Amino acid sequence: MMMFRMLSVVQICSTGTIQSSDVDLPLVRTSYINLMSILQAIILGIIQGLTEFIPISSTAHLTVAGTMMGLIGDGNHEQWTAFMAVIQLGTLAAVLIYFAGDIRTISTAFLRENLLQRSGYAAQSQNSKLGWMVILGSIPIVTIGFALKKIIEGALTKDLLIISIMLIAVSLVLIIAERMAKRTRTMDDLTWKDALAVGMAQVLALMPGSSRSGTTITAGLFLGMTRETAARFSFLLSIPAIFGSGVYEFLKTAKYLNADQALTLGVATVVSGISGYAAIAFLLRYLRSNSTMIFIVYRILAAIVILAFLR
Repeated sequence: MMMFRMLSVVQICSTGTIQSSDVDLPLVRTSYINLMSILQAIILGIIQGLTEFIPISSTAHLTVAGTMMGLIGDGNHEQWTAFMAVIQLGTLAAVLIYFAGDIRTISTAFLRENLLQRSGYAAQSQNSKLGWMVILGSIPIVTIGFALKKIIEGALTKDLLIISIMLIAVSLVLIIAERMAKRTRTMDDLTWKDALAVGMAQVLALMPGSSRSGTTITAGLFLGMTRETAARFSFLLSIPAIFGSGVYEFLKTAKYLNADQALTLGVATVVSGISGYAAIAFLLRYLRSNSTMIFIVYRILAAIVILAFLR
């Protein structure tokens, strides 16, 4: 969220840069979170909540919005990545609240059949198996995400050209999935192989502009799931990944936040939770009787606008 350096002699130059010698005292460098207003936090929170679950890429929209607001600079790519990860905790809360009944059912069956009854996997209920599927499907993004942590936090994942390319690329694949999908399988039909395949697709979301929900819903369609099932499993699968990255970044930076910074971050997180809940409800209802074509068109148009902006 911020950059931290140890200084004993500090000079603030007219250009706004910080010069120092002899490293001694803790300093929080002025960065995007210091400059962010409450209004900007609300806007970014709305963007995060809506685009985390609708398959149009939250990273793309937050990066474009942050760039337009002047909040992203050459020296704070890691801090911006941390900000995006932390406010995802709001969207995590949205998933937990919206799917509270499903999560309770899956968790109860999982604990009962694995700890108390000690049933073999084949003999377990589908709800218990779904617990295993979420765990299995989360392994790829956890391991690869950790291995590529430095790249993810760097400038490459904030590159608007790469974002534009991925917006279009995933759109084209999603078009193929829509045309080829049988759309007959429900949550009761899912297997560990499906979970692993969707989990691998979730790894592609580490590329900016891909969209976690976009890649996982696309994989679900290729596997023959109904659109609603693909979205529902995508949302459940997002829980470990969002929790892990969000909590990690929050714990890493929370002790350095002052009251104003904590308020700004808190506002963005709460707003992302509210808008995220609305996005989940909308998308599941929409996909029961509609295709993803409207999102495909939007992604392509958004990419064209970004590319025009880069000229």
